[in-house]
Parts: sequence; structure tokens; C-alpha cells
Amino acid sequence: MAQRPEDLVELLAGAEPFLTREARVAGAGDRRGLVLVHDLAGEFDAAHAGALAGAHLLASLPNEVIARFDVDSLVDYRAHRPRMTFNGDHYESFAAPELLLHALEDDAGEPFLLLHGAEPDFAWERFVAAVAGLVERLGVTSVVALQAIPMPVPHTRPVTVTAHASRRPLIAEYPVYWGEMRIPGSVAALLELRLGEAGVDAFGVAAHVPHYLAQATFPAASLTLLEHLSRLTGLHVPTDSLREAAEVHRTEVDEQIGRSSENTAVVAALEQQYDQFTTAREGSELLSEIGEVPSGEEIGAELERFLAEQERRRGE
Repeated sequence: MAQRPEDLVELLAGAEPFLTREARVAGAGDRRGLVLVHDLAGEFDAAHAGALAGAHLLASLPNEVIARFDVDSLVDYRAHRPRMTFNGDHYESFAAPELLLHALEDDAGEPFLLLHGAEPDFAWERFVAAVAGLVERLGVTSVVALQAIPMPVPHTRPVTVTAHASRRPLIAEYPVYWGEMRIPGSVAALLELRLGEAGVDAFGVAAHVPHYLAQATFPAASLTLLEHLSRLTGLHVPTDSLREAAEVHRTEVDEQIGRSSENTAVVAALEQQYDQFTTAREGSELLSEIGEVPSGEEIGAELERFLAEQERRRGE
């Protein structure tokens, strides 16, 4: 028998203050404006940028787990085999996947929520319905996704993003790069779609990660995600240590690229394309043939290649 959406999540004691406050709200206009951030990119998280951004928030800000999802019903263990520790002649530990809702406070003392952990493999619609139920019960008014996608961009230039939203006014200041295209789905995308259909403000940003770093790490993308989170929501989140990590990583990548003339040439070509496109936009505020960004078909193909590589690595 199929589970009800609410059976997928367990509310813990830390959720009580949010439930109590929401129970006292007489109308929608009285809601506090609680933000829920999620980094459920899973395989759709180039360089693990979204996951790193979420982990940084948890390491840097006061937080408490207020809800726990039933990962046994949501995660395919054979596709994402958890690590176990074997010592001599016995098993010692099992690193079970987790999908947790945390309550945090930003640097100004403003509360917000973070849904952090494994992207569900199963029951997407029921999971989305369960999250929508939490949104209603806890008084959430904005839901923000942090993701990252591989792109033909150089690591030597500022990280750009694609913004998306259930309503265009939520991201009015962001440019529109693409037309219509068909891409692999994700829980994060389905969540935004369904919440938007229900009248909830759902939006997010996807950082553009250099395709040659998509399987590694790229803290500059995580830093950019948090900067845009602040820009979109007004939350004050710490970024100093992440900025330092991005600077150190940039130096390391520069050194590695510099050892190969072929790699140096590739990066130089990407720099030229990036600079031409930036110049064209600054001059006309419209896309032009000079330095034009990849088409929707090319972006979709790049995402398919990235996901195929993820699948291949899991099988090794």
C-alpha cells in the first residue's frame, strides 16, 4: 500500500515553535516570511556546489534538526551505495544516507530552514507533497533551490548563474539566457513546479561550473550560490571561510592547468568566448551572435553527458 505523503517525514521537537507560531496566524498577511532553502541537487549538482553550500551553512550557523525524512522509502541504496567500515573480521559502522530539515539563524538572528541531504530516487510526487505540507504547517513563504550545472565557462572568470522561478517577478533582475529546452528532471525542479502551481513562491539559482571541474570541487560556485541566496532573500549568511577556500582552490587549479599547454589553450578559448559574450551584453543588453552562449540543445546535451559520467563512475 502506498504511503501517504505525511508518512514520509517525522517532525521533531524543534519544529514546535514554528508550528505554534503558525497556528496563531490569522491570515496569510500575518505570516513572518520564513525562507526554506534546499540543496537537493543530487546527480544534478556539478562539483557538489549546492551540497557544499548547504554544508557550509550548517557548519557556520546555529542549527537544529526539526524534521527527518524516511530515506529507506526514498533512496536507492544500490544506486548510491552507502559506505560501511570493515575492521579485521567485523563490520563496525554504516554511514546511512540522511535527508533532514534544519532550522538555522542567519548572522542577523533571522530564522530560516534548510532541507539538506540525499535527493530521493523514489516517490518524487509523494516527497514533494510532503515538503509542501511542511511549507504550509511551518509558515514558509519562500522556497529557494541551490544547484549547479556544467557549462563551457572558464574558472578564471566570475561564476555566472541561471535563475529560475515559479513567477518571473521573483527574479526580474536576472537575465534570461535560454529558450525552451528539454532537460533531465530532478526533485528540485519538480518541487519548484508543484509549489508554483500551489501558489507558493519557489525560485532558485544554478551556478555555472566549468565543465572540466564538474566531477571535482569548485568552491567558487558554492560561494556564488550563497551570495545570490542573500541577494534574493535578504538573509545574512557567512561566506568568509568559503571565499578563502575558493581563492586557494583557484591557485591550485591554475597550477594544474599551467602544466599542460593543451589545457591552457582550452581555458584561453573559453576566456575569449566568455569575454566576448559579456561585452556583447554590456553593449546591447541582448544576446548577439558574438560570444553567444550555448543553445538549449547544447546545454541539454552537456547535462546528459554529465549525468552519464556520474552513472559510469558509480559502476566503477
